[in-house]
Amino acid sequence: MELRKSGGLFFVLVISIFWFTTVLAQPQADLDAKTEALLKKMTLKEKVGQMTQVTLSEVSKKRPDHSFENVLDLKKLKSVIVDSAVGSLLNTGGAANTALNWQQMITTMQKLATQKTRLGIPVIYGIDAIHGSNYIKEATLFPQSIAMAATFNRDLVFNEGKITAKETRAVGIPWNFNPVLGLGRQPLWSRFWETYGEDAYLTAELGKAYIYGLQGKDGDVSKPDRVVACMKHYAGYSVPLSGHDRTPAWIPQRILLEKFLFPFEEAVKAGCYTAMVNSGDVNGTPAHASKFLLTDVLRNAWHFKGLVVSDWNDVNNLYGRDHIAKSPKDAVRIAVQAGLDMSMVPFNCSFARYLEELVREGTIPESRIDASVRRILKVKYALGLFEDPFPHQERLQWVGKPEHAKVSLQAAREAITLLKNANDILPLKKSMKILVTGPTANSRAYLNGGWSYTWQGNDEFYFPKSNKTILQAIRDKVGKKNVKYARGATVNKLDNILQAVKKAHSVDAIVACVGESSYCETPGNINDLSLPQAQITLVEELVKTGKPVILVLVEGRPRIIRPIVGKVQGIVMAYLPGPQGSKAIADVLFGEVNPSGKLPFTYPKYVNDFICYDHKYSEEYDVNRYDPQWPFGYGLSYTHFKYANLKLDKKRLKPDETLRVQVDVTNTGQRAGKETVLLYVSDLVRSVSPPVRQLKSFRKIRLKPGETKTVTFTLDKKVFEFVNADNQWVVEPGIFKVSVGNLSAPVKITE
Repeated sequence: MELRKSGGLFFVLVISIFWFTTVLAQPQADLDAKTEALLKKMTLKEKVGQMTQVTLSEVSKKRPDHSFENVLDLKKLKSVIVDSAVGSLLNTGGAANTALNWQQMITTMQKLATQKTRLGIPVIYGIDAIHGSNYIKEATLFPQSIAMAATFNRDLVFNEGKITAKETRAVGIPWNFNPVLGLGRQPLWSRFWETYGEDAYLTAELGKAYIYGLQGKDGDVSKPDRVVACMKHYAGYSVPLSGHDRTPAWIPQRILLEKFLFPFEEAVKAGCYTAMVNSGDVNGTPAHASKFLLTDVLRNAWHFKGLVVSDWNDVNNLYGRDHIAKSPKDAVRIAVQAGLDMSMVPFNCSFARYLEELVREGTIPESRIDASVRRILKVKYALGLFEDPFPHQERLQWVGKPEHAKVSLQAAREAITLLKNANDILPLKKSMKILVTGPTANSRAYLNGGWSYTWQGNDEFYFPKSNKTILQAIRDKVGKKNVKYARGATVNKLDNILQAVKKAHSVDAIVACVGESSYCETPGNINDLSLPQAQITLVEELVKTGKPVILVLVEGRPRIIRPIVGKVQGIVMAYLPGPQGSKAIADVLFGEVNPSGKLPFTYPKYVNDFICYDHKYSEEYDVNRYDPQWPFGYGLSYTHFKYANLKLDKKRLKPDETLRVQVDVTNTGQRAGKETVLLYVSDLVRSVSPPVRQLKSFRKIRLKPGETKTVTFTLDKKVFEFVNADNQWVVEPGIFKVSVGNLSAPVKITE
């Protein structure tokens, strides 16, 4: 099957060749020579060991509760690294560790690997640093990815990646299992907040920015402040039909190619070194068994040269969960033959044992093993691990720097999205008496969500007391005497609601902080997207007091709030804004920051209405309606912006030409503000029914009151391409509509 037309495929090939010959720290020939020389010296046991990844808890002593230190079990560690020749370890051992503890552990591991094994091959350690270095006690945490997407700011995402790389590599960890490039198009999904939203183009752009931040734009990951990125979860993981994590997705092949694979292809072009496989099942085939995904597309069509790692226990899941393998050993055969390079086993070395047996039996040729080990060694060489695998104590000062926290605060401020502001109730006056209420008002954990010091991110103990809750941040802003507090409800049940209502009578405004508790992956599965009834009841009772109510939504996915949207005066979407989020929320509520966030997803109005913004015309035809609570790209400001003078430099365009688009944007209000200028393209007629519009470019600008800026976009052939009925990328002649703001203009694509 042809994934791109010959010209597009040639372009991908050229980019891949360019990266691997000019971008890596060492010349390709030198890297190849070193790799081949080492590979020839390796025994089969050493090779399969390199393809094995074991979790930290498997080589550690029992960890006390509420500890920030992991203690290695040297006997177990030796058994894994020396005796079994394991080439990679991962995870955090139950909770975040101090930066110094990390350095000590990595040093011990690398000493064993480089000094006590026959060939001295260093291990590569991997970690899920998905919103900052979230498993290092002192490190900087950022808003979760769904909030970063709401900023529509490539530079902020790049800086997040850069800071995450610096702090992670400082402790000796060179491999980050991020970014998530799945599309957030199933809001029930418990990992929705790990995505960059529902749009393929936005996801690809922010994914590339993050990868460049981690790896550097030149891809030289041997530098001491860089790590290798891992695009995940390849591919189709994010849209399980049931909404439950790790359950099947059913994606038409054309849509899989056009939407769900697109961000990954762009990541390959950006030089991403590694990929992690989808934990689920796409169209009846578990991704870990999919030769189509792992070999036909990734290797043969895109010419990806990097390392492919499994997700947690997913090779064994082919046997124990998915029932497509006859035994655990058969599961290893299926995954490796499909194209897997490394197995996150993670609790033992069974993968290596089974794989060695399969080779000795003649079931898998050793040349197939060599191909994977070659990729693994090249990543280790590129990282400079053979030259210096050890962390350096003086780099501890890189972790948790105050200037890093300022970037996190800026990101939280730009993410916050104003969804309703009836009668300009916001910003609030600092002289007002305020009731702060709701289950998310006085929690640090809820601001961060999962992957925060612990896997579920739900233990308040681990969160630094210096990080303020929303309640504390509001008190800091207006003074403790002007702020009353009553929780009123937990996430799922009422909690002395009468106290909250009583206190509401004596204030000028109510800030009701509602949303979700912390969760991650399967434990976050839900069957109903509605905000729990206890929180709806709390808000409805507060509304009855006659005092203006402002909702602050602290949530990782869009919970249905239709019953109360019309009853409250203000609604602020905070997403999961991270440790600086409380200050950012208070800054917005009281007008010190003008909100500029835009929804990176469609916020549904009804439980079963999950239509995305790039839906088909038939979904707006006859009685059908695209009727969300708020559409993709929506977000208010404390000022107003006017669009004018949309100009296209051509009315007719050949497929190989570029189109220049200009539009004037004016701040017509009284405050400075930032505006995200979104450019959409609509294909009016084509051989496969087109979506009503698709995002194809965006720019974020800052305007003073009365200021006008001309924003220019340059669109190339890729903007007008789509996957046709033959699963080929094509541009068909016809009329297209370019839209920016409330303006639009046609352009004709000719032969």
